[in-house]
Amino acid sequence: MTANSRCSAAEPPGLETQRREVESLLRECELCAGDSWYVVEHRWFEQWKEFVETGDQNSSSFPGQIDNTELFEDLDSYHVKERLVENEDFVLVPAEAWHKLMVWYGMVVGQPPLERKVVDLPSTLKVEVYPVEIFLCLHSNMDNVTTAQFSRADNIQSIQRAMCQVFSVPPGSECRLWMKSSDSSCERLRNLHVSVLDACLSSGMTVIMETRNADGTWPSSRPQIMRNSGEEPDSYRGQSGVCGLTNLGNTCFMNSALQCLSNTPPLTEYFLQSSYLEELNFTNPLGMKGEIAEAYADVIKQMWSGRHYSVVPRVFKTKVGHFASQFLGYQQHDSQELLSFLLDGLHEDLNRVKNKEYIELRDAEGRPDQEVAEEAWRNHRRRNDSVIVDTFHGLFKSTLVCPECHKVSVTFDPFCYLSVPLPVSKERVMEVFYVSLDPYAKPVQHRVVVPKAGKVSDLCSALSETTGVPPSQMVVADVFNHHFFKIYNSDESLSCILDRDDIFVYELVVQEEQQEEQVLLALYLRERSHYRDYGSGSSSYGTSLFGHPLLLGVPRSSCSQEALYDLFLKRLARYVRRPDPSEELEEEEEDDDEEELYKTQTNGISDDDQQEEAERVDSSQTRLSEDAPANSQSDATANVEPLPELNHTQPPQDHSGQEAANGSGSRTQLLNAADGPSEESLCGTSRTADASESPAEQTPPPPPGESAEEEREEDKQEEACSPSPLTSEQSSKRRACRKRRRSLFIIQAVNSNGTTERGMGEGGSAVSFSSQPYVAIDWDPDMKKRFYNENEAEKYDKHASMEVPQQQTTVQLQECIELFTTVETLEEENPWYCPVCKKHQLATKKLDLWSLPEVLIIHLKRFSYTKFTREKLDSIVDFPLRDLDFSGCLLRKKLSNGEPPSRYDLIAVSNHYGGLRDGHYTSYAKNKDNGQWYYFDDSKVTYAREPQIVTNAAYVLFYHRQDKIRKPTLPPPNTSPASSTPQPANDTITSCKGDSAEPGTSSYVTMETD
Repeated sequence: MTANSRCSAAEPPGLETQRREVESLLRECELCAGDSWYVVEHRWFEQWKEFVETGDQNSSSFPGQIDNTELFEDLDSYHVKERLVENEDFVLVPAEAWHKLMVWYGMVVGQPPLERKVVDLPSTLKVEVYPVEIFLCLHSNMDNVTTAQFSRADNIQSIQRAMCQVFSVPPGSECRLWMKSSDSSCERLRNLHVSVLDACLSSGMTVIMETRNADGTWPSSRPQIMRNSGEEPDSYRGQSGVCGLTNLGNTCFMNSALQCLSNTPPLTEYFLQSSYLEELNFTNPLGMKGEIAEAYADVIKQMWSGRHYSVVPRVFKTKVGHFASQFLGYQQHDSQELLSFLLDGLHEDLNRVKNKEYIELRDAEGRPDQEVAEEAWRNHRRRNDSVIVDTFHGLFKSTLVCPECHKVSVTFDPFCYLSVPLPVSKERVMEVFYVSLDPYAKPVQHRVVVPKAGKVSDLCSALSETTGVPPSQMVVADVFNHHFFKIYNSDESLSCILDRDDIFVYELVVQEEQQEEQVLLALYLRERSHYRDYGSGSSSYGTSLFGHPLLLGVPRSSCSQEALYDLFLKRLARYVRRPDPSEELEEEEEDDDEEELYKTQTNGISDDDQQEEAERVDSSQTRLSEDAPANSQSDATANVEPLPELNHTQPPQDHSGQEAANGSGSRTQLLNAADGPSEESLCGTSRTADASESPAEQTPPPPPGESAEEEREEDKQEEACSPSPLTSEQSSKRRACRKRRRSLFIIQAVNSNGTTERGMGEGGSAVSFSSQPYVAIDWDPDMKKRFYNENEAEKYDKHASMEVPQQQTTVQLQECIELFTTVETLEEENPWYCPVCKKHQLATKKLDLWSLPEVLIIHLKRFSYTKFTREKLDSIVDFPLRDLDFSGCLLRKKLSNGEPPSRYDLIAVSNHYGGLRDGHYTSYAKNKDNGQWYYFDDSKVTYAREPQIVTNAAYVLFYHRQDKIRKPTLPPPNTSPASSTPQPANDTITSCKGDSAEPGTSSYVTMETD
């Protein structure tokens, strides 16, 4: 038999030619990642080499067809044997040599060629003899498992295509793959373009495919969906996009921003059509590996599936917190800050530019604006090309002028949104209580207008115009929880006074030049408890502050106990009744030990309240006079000798000048007075309830007139209750008390918090106020009940200025845009480096709009922060719902034929209600399919009408350019029921599971507040 008859292939060249060509390929071909090499059985290849070396085509060593039978475990599966050794069991030939051998000799029928890829392993290139063998299955049917082999150089997309073919997945279905290892943990295979090797897939692992549900969810992570209790799980069908977002805990800021973006047509259609899948950028170091884009897409597809009342965006919230630590946890945040992060994150995750080139920016240097602008936009698109740039990015011109050399620097910069300032008033309205010198005059509440950057003296001057009292006779104080939180100097800034503070202005006596020096005395009122506090380790009487404190100018010579007592009685005459001559008040004078004990008592303010108030910003007290500094709060309390009958000692009370007393603040409560509509009741300046020390259960001292027998019986009871029995000498000493006239109250020196300080003189001795200008008058509860008129003390009058309604300021959106484009001087913290002067300069800066995007976001800067003040501007910004024309604001007055117009219609608004420290976010948005406006309040969605949209809560506005607006594809919904009775404007659309609904009405969702 000849060689020709034994060869099923074409006529081969000469044996020498065969040997030379194959050996040349084996010698010259180098391993290159991704190339194909073929496995040939070693015995057949050696026989072929012997055949071609003999040079005799009729030799008996003719190898015949390529036969790899010895390399397979069986001829049914053609599974390659394990642990084969190169050059012993097989040889590797490059693809070109293999094809030549196949042409010359052919292959045994039925055997598959053993093609293997060259893979780039760490530090080496190697032919992959054993490819990765993995198990494939669907999430919906985990029992139907098939096996397939893939090279480590194959990408994940090839696995997905193979699975779609094997499991007959309908074309166009959105799929995602999971990698399951032997320990049952699953990991997403996000990047379909990465290789099997880089994805860490190895033999024996399982790849699971899942397809997105019709409601936008994934089978593996179906979120909590809020539904009506009476409906089947998948029976709800509603308008696409009309879907609430559950508040996860202070996440209304996120829900508001998401609802606005969800109703931005070009961005939402981009995600609903799954266009993002082809543009996910997994290698961008500035991005989030596509995770933010995927999480956002999941939320959008669920909201627009029309199958949910409300979606729980928990996965999205977790992803945002993972990549932006400022949004971790459940604190309240700014919706515009989240919006800025989200747009930037989506842009980087979907950036079509995989490798950003370095571009050196050039200054205008006198070139025409059109040329510089086109160059700037071209350079921007070379590094940034995404759906976010296509939809939201515009261009403005920035002009900087050096104040010294007048160098003009012109650049064109892209923007994603416009942050426009609101016109800020330079004046401020304050409400204060004026306390006259007339003891019978009630405090009067005034509303005054003062400069925002003014001082306390300006407040006094404004009040002087309505009261006629000179500003020099006024002292301003912040009253908090029945004591002075701060007494202000006239030169202090008004910015440290908050609107919620209770500010009292006190009139002082006119001081003549020849009169002696006066002490500014702060007077507190305290109530003394009936019982001593033995059980807590303290043997003092508890006291608690009440009523309104006073500021008085007292001559230094009138600081004796008797003089102060009479002065205080006169000053409090409106609500403190003097005893009648028939009401002789006598009391038993306590012994010295007891008197000392009382002088070391505290005012009963709890530790928690003290700590709470200590968090207030300003803890220093104003210096009142040269000899009476208010902030010199020295520790004037010392240890007290224990009473003979007690085993406890009184601990020293440490009250420094930085100590504050009670609780956080709330506005003064107003009660109607009983004696007429013109009078009102001022329920203390307390911002929290009083916190008194709990007195121990101990019998109070006997009242006047108690018999000696009752007194002796009480001594016995007290002796029985005491830890140490009283000796007969001590007992007799306590009963040896002399009768004296009983005072309505006892005067005690205290610190600014109302805590008792030691140092008051005995009897009629003068009181020193050199280190402590605060005193308290302590009332026995019985005496307070008899002689203190609490209702009268709380009354106050309203000045006519309080009746004038405050006008809500309204500004036009156009004014805000004009403010945005006005010339401003850079702040000291942000100077500009002048290339001519070679130093940083406070240059003038002007911004001008050059080109506008398809969707324009306008951020109203309601939150104003300066070095000294923080405030929220509640002005109403009147913004148009249609035909917002920017033609007058654009720097380019003449537009070419191919350039878009500059008219916009409103499509969404993010609202903020509340103040700086707390608040709630909602949103209005126009549905792109039916053109209806909706109000989104977390999980609740209601119909909205156009007149409702413009409010002083509007914070971020979304405008869509008119040439890009698509007409609604659906008719507007019927917002009224079938009956003739019109439905309210805010009819609830969505409802939650468990909400009860009356027949024929919409179910109502409980709003989750922050």
